[in-house]
Amino acid sequence: MKINTAKQRMLAGEPAFGFSVGLGAPQNAELLSATGVDFILLDRQHGSWGDDSTLAALTAMQAGSAIPMARVLRNDYALIGRLLDEGFLGIVVPMVNTAEEAAAVADACRFPPVGQRSWGWGHARMYGPDYAEWIGEQLFVAVQIETAEAVKNAEAILGTPGIDGCWLGPSDLSFSLGFHPKEMDSRDEHRIALEAVVKACRNTGKIPGVAGRGIEDARKRAAMGFQFITAGSDIGFLSAGAAAALVELNGIRDGLKK
Repeated sequence: MKINTAKQRMLAGEPAFGFSVGLGAPQNAELLSATGVDFILLDRQHGSWGDDSTLAALTAMQAGSAIPMARVLRNDYALIGRLLDEGFLGIVVPMVNTAEEAAAVADACRFPPVGQRSWGWGHARMYGPDYAEWIGEQLFVAVQIETAEAVKNAEAILGTPGIDGCWLGPSDLSFSLGFHPKEMDSRDEHRIALEAVVKACRNTGKIPGVAGRGIEDARKRAAMGFQFITAGSDIGFLSAGAAAALVELNGIRDGLKK
């Protein structure tokens, strides 16, 4: 049996922090999974992942302690099932706006009688012959609430059986509310929408999550009550590290001119 330690942490009332990987490099997933972070979210929606690199990344992550999760391209039964059959222990589905769409997510993720997931799996066999006995309990299923419509329907969406929580998309929510994502921190309507989703999660006994923009943003979101929080990405870490290094290198060059 494989324990989803990130899910168990959240069920205990604590935040679980993760890093997302989108560059399509299995080595990035491997390195980040060994940092001690709670989970790694492989991004199949916006990331540069194909089927082969996805499987390679999942295999590489087995050496680390982070729980492997994935964001699927769209709310599609076959695409979700493919990631589950490979062995991901968390699924995030974008742009879920209604309870009916949430029910489709649950159907794709859960074996009968809860859902309609097809019996059979591939790489997930690495977990052992008892996989089907515990995956229903250990799998974390999150829907993305990222439109004004979804916020309005949040309680119905989150009340859907088989859904464990959400992963709110603050940038797309900003566009849906009528302004650019760079304005989100100064807009009361954005804060009110986030608070409404947290409340909906509390009312339904589900886990509130959000796509964080970095460490400080993750700290802020955790203080708001969010628990399933991404706090950085491979491309972000690489870009920030390179930018910081360049500042130091330019300082060395300037010093030599004096």
